Amino acid sequence: MSFALFIAKRIYSDGKGGKRFSRPAVRIAMMGIAVGLAVMIISLSVVLGFQREVSNKVIGFGSHIQVVSLTQTHEYEMMPVLTNDSLRKVVSSYPGIRHMQKFAVKLGILKTEDDFCGVTFKGVGEDYDTTFFHKYLVEGEIPKFSSKEASQSIVISRKIAGTLGVKLGDKMYSYFMDKESGMRVRRFTVKGIYETNLEDYDKMNVLTDIYTVRKLNGWTEEMSSGYELMVDDFDNVSQLAAAIHNDIYGPRDRNGVVYGAFSIKELSPHTFAWLSVLDMNVVMILILMLCVSSFTIVSGLLIIMLERINMIGVLKALGATNMDVRRIFIHYAVMLVGKGIVIGDILGLAICFVQQYFAVVKLDASVYYLDSVPIHIDWLKVVGLNILTLIISSLVIFGSTFFIGINKPAKTMKFE
Repeated sequence: MSFALFIAKRIYSDGKGGKRFSRPAVRIAMMGIAVGLAVMIISLSVVLGFQREVSNKVIGFGSHIQVVSLTQTHEYEMMPVLTNDSLRKVVSSYPGIRHMQKFAVKLGILKTEDDFCGVTFKGVGEDYDTTFFHKYLVEGEIPKFSSKEASQSIVISRKIAGTLGVKLGDKMYSYFMDKESGMRVRRFTVKGIYETNLEDYDKMNVLTDIYTVRKLNGWTEEMSSGYELMVDDFDNVSQLAAAIHNDIYGPRDRNGVVYGAFSIKELSPHTFAWLSVLDMNVVMILILMLCVSSFTIVSGLLIIMLERINMIGVLKALGATNMDVRRIFIHYAVMLVGKGIVIGDILGLAICFVQQYFAVVKLDASVYYLDSVPIHIDWLKVVGLNILTLIISSLVIFGSTFFIGINKPAKTMKFE
C-alpha cells in the first residue's frame, strides 16, 4: 500500500471527515453525487420507457416496414399489391425479417341510430399476428379472422365505442363508397374492444377479416394493400427498408403497379421526430446533474483540505511534495465518490423497480398516451452513467487538488 493511499484511508475512516465542519461537508458532497446519479438513472429510464412504449404502440398499428403500392387510381386510391409467392420470396430473402403478414384497408363509416364516425377498416387473415391487440384488449376477444370467408365481426377501440355509444356484442351498419354501385352496406358485430390511449390511432382503426375488405375493394384473393414486416433489430429498420425498396422499386407487375417499402419512421415521421426530441431533455438533465455533483465535490474537498491544513503542513515539513499531498486527497475523494455512486445506484434503481412493477406514479392517458410513468432500464447505459460520473468526478477532483500549494510548512502547522 502506498503512503498516499494509507493516509487517505486513515482520513476516510476517521469519522468520515472527523472534524465538525468537514463531517457535514463530506456528507453533503457524497449525497450530492448520490442524488445526482439517481436522478440521471431515473430520468434516463423514464425517457427510454416512454420512447419504447409509444413507439411499440405505433409499430403495433403499422409494423416495422410496409411493402405497399406507389401507383394510384383515378380516384386517388392506392392500387393493390399482388401478395403472391414471387413477392414473398424476394422480401423474405432479407436477413432480420422475422414475420410477414398481409393486410388490406378500406375507408368506411360506422353508423348507429344516434351518431356516426369515419374509420379505416383493416382486414387481416390467418397469418396476422394479433399479439399487439390482445395486449390492449379490454373487452371481448380477437376473432379468428379469415381470408376465405366473412366473419362479419369487428374489433373497435374504446374511443370509437364511446363515440357511437355501442358496447360488446352490439351490431352496427357500415357504409362504404363504391365506384360502381355508389354505396355498399355491411352489418358487423362488435366482438372485441381495445384501448391503446393513442387517440389518433384509436379513433380510426377497426379490425376485421381480410376477405370482407377484399370483396369491398373488388379485389381477388391474391390482392392486398400490402405486406407488413416485423424485424429482429429495430435499429436497422431504416437501412433494411431502403434495401428492400431499392430491390422491388421499378418493375411493374401485371396490373401496372409499382411497389415500394417504407419503415415505420417514414410512415409516422412526426411521432418519431417528437420522441427523438426527448433525447435532448435527457442530455440537459445529465449536464445539470453533473454540474451539481461537481460543485458539491469541489466545495466538500476544499473544506476538508482547509481543516486538514495542519496535517498538510506536517507532511510538508517531513519532506512530502505537493504531488504527494495531492495524491492523498485524490485517493480520499475517489473513495468518497465511489460510495456516492453506490448509494446513487441503489437509490435510483430502487425507485425505478418500484415504479416498473407497481406503477405508483400515474399519468393522464389522454395527454401522455400512457396511464403510468413507464420505466425501461438499459443496463449498458446505467453502467455508462456510472463510468461518466466517475470520470467527470475524477477530473474535477484532480483540478481542485491544485489549490494545495503550501510553501511555508512552519506557518501552516500553526494555522487554526
